[in-house]
Amino acid sequence: MIAGSSKVVVVALIGALIFSLLVSYGSCARAPPANLNASAFTADSNWDAARATWYGAPTGAGPDDDGGACGFKNVNLPPFSSMTSCGNEPLFKDGKGCGSCYQIRCTGHPACSGNPETVIITDMNYYPVSKYHFDLSGTAFGAMAKPGRNDELRHAGIIDIQFKRVPCNYPGQKVTFHVEQGSNPVYFAVLVEFEDGDGDAVQVDLMEASSESWTPMRESWGSIWRLDSNHRLQAPFSLRVTNESGKQLVASNVIPANWVPNTYYRSIVQY
Repeated sequence: MIAGSSKVVVVALIGALIFSLLVSYGSCARAPPANLNASAFTADSNWDAARATWYGAPTGAGPDDDGGACGFKNVNLPPFSSMTSCGNEPLFKDGKGCGSCYQIRCTGHPACSGNPETVIITDMNYYPVSKYHFDLSGTAFGAMAKPGRNDELRHAGIIDIQFKRVPCNYPGQKVTFHVEQGSNPVYFAVLVEFEDGDGDAVQVDLMEASSESWTPMRESWGSIWRLDSNHRLQAPFSLRVTNESGKQLVASNVIPANWVPNTYYRSIVQY
C-alpha cells in the first residue's frame, strides 16, 4: 500500500515525465498550454521572436495524413519537401495563413547553425507555447542545426527562434487546384496550392461557363474553398484567387467540362 506522501511523489514524477515527452516530441494537437511570453532574445528589427517545437518522425513531414488543417496533399514530396510547420493563430489565421512562407533560424542553442531555412504553414497549432509558435516537422526542425547535430537540436525540445515572412517561390509550378472528394453538380470544393508571393488565398471566386459574373466561394477549411449552389453548375469553371496583399489571379476555364472529384487541375498562370 502506498502512503499518501508517496502517492504525491509518484504523481509528480509521472506528470514530469509526460511533460518531458511532449516537449521533446511536440504536436499540433497534443502539446500542453504553456507560457505565452515570447522570448525577447533578438534585437534584430528584421526578425521577430518565436519558439519552436517539432512533431512526427524525426526526418518526416509532420502529419501522417494529407497535410493537416490546411488540406495540402503529399507534403513530404516536392515542392513542400517536408519543410512544413503548424502555426498558431497569428500564423495560421483561421486557415487564411495556409501556404504562407517564413524564414526561421535558431541561435539560442549550441547546435543551432544560425542559417535561415524556409518553411510553409500547412497545419494549425492548437496549443501554443509562445505568442508565435512554429510546431515544425522533424525535417524542418533539424534543418536549423549545424551539420551532423540535427538529432542534438531535436532533443532540445522547445527552442527560441527568429522568424520573418518571406515570398513563396515554387520554381516551375503554376497555381494548382485539387477538386475535393464529394464535389458534385451542385456542390463544388477546391483546394488551392502553390501560389508564389504571399502563398495564401484569402478569397476564391468561381465563374461558370454560362455566366459573365463571379460567384464568391466560401472558405470550407484550411485552403479548401466551396460553393453550395441552388442549381446545377455549368462547367468549365474559371477561378479567381485573391491573396493577402489583394492581388488577384484568374485561371480561365481551369476546371474542364468533364471534371471529376479527387483530381488535380494545373493552371497556366502564377503570381
